[in-house]
Amino acid sequence: MLRIHFTGADLARTRFSREPDAMWELMLSLNRLRRREHSVVYGEWKRRTLRRVPSLTRRLTTLAPPRGYTVDFLTPRTESGSLEAGIEGLRRTPRQRLRADLEELSHWHPTTRLPSWTHDLAAGSTQGVEAVATAADAYFQACLSPYWSQIRVEVGKDRTRRSRVLSEGGWEAVFATLHPSARWSYPVLELDYPAEHDIHLEGRGLILQPSFFCRQAPVTLRDPELPPILVYPIEHDPAWAHGGGGDPPKTLADLLGLTRARVLEVVALGACTTSELARRLRVPPSTASRQVTTLREAGLATSQRHGQTVLHAATHLGTALLNGHRHALTE
Repeated sequence: MLRIHFTGADLARTRFSREPDAMWELMLSLNRLRRREHSVVYGEWKRRTLRRVPSLTRRLTTLAPPRGYTVDFLTPRTESGSLEAGIEGLRRTPRQRLRADLEELSHWHPTTRLPSWTHDLAAGSTQGVEAVATAADAYFQACLSPYWSQIRVEVGKDRTRRSRVLSEGGWEAVFATLHPSARWSYPVLELDYPAEHDIHLEGRGLILQPSFFCRQAPVTLRDPELPPILVYPIEHDPAWAHGGGGDPPKTLADLLGLTRARVLEVVALGACTTSELARRLRVPPSTASRQVTTLREAGLATSQRHGQTVLHAATHLGTALLNGHRHALTE
């Protein structure tokens, strides 16, 4: 459980970041590449990117395991969020921060033996820090730079949408949209989290950082003394990666796959149970459940419990995607 403790002053100082943060997107995109998960949103990007990953990236994956703790110094706070500012912030990491974070990494991943170069890094080696900075730049240029304009557009859309929510419903309404697990009871915001973690803002305010590669649940820094930030997932246009080159999909089936496209069409017609969905599509209930789960993770469908029944429906994003692809689906 993550608990963020506010004061009145903190609410007045809470704000959205204007741009995607390059270092957070770098770290979170590494997670997406290494996890074996099917994703409508990231699948095309993964297929194109895996063959581009520089060998230097191994230094980053050591510091950012696919699950669990990642060193805080890999995502330094900067005002612009640009790659240049982030890498410069990385280069300025104090020696005590390097040592403390690497000790935390060993603590949270006790079965993983860290390579010898991390010992020099923990000692504040300038060459060690520069090697990490070089790896970060190489990875970003190869794997994120071709798509950065699309990522900025999608993050900008999210910021605009949530700013509208803020103006109409206040911070309570904003917090409710960050994640289904979000529970706001002044002065504490609670969110599901893989570990027990408390952040006392104490007048510092909170940065809400929309992230393209964050998935499922918001994340934050381990050290509560660092500038408070909550990185949260945005909704996506599933066709975004085609802006990085190549022809976009001509039909919804090309984009999602035939079965998922048919599932989306059915749940867009009206909320239905898994059994009803399977019956309409003439597929096993397990197949219907698996496909609607994939759509839900992509932000295209939603599942809500009503008593003993779970109903599936299309989200606004899913409906918009259907409206943009009115080509007939054939078996």
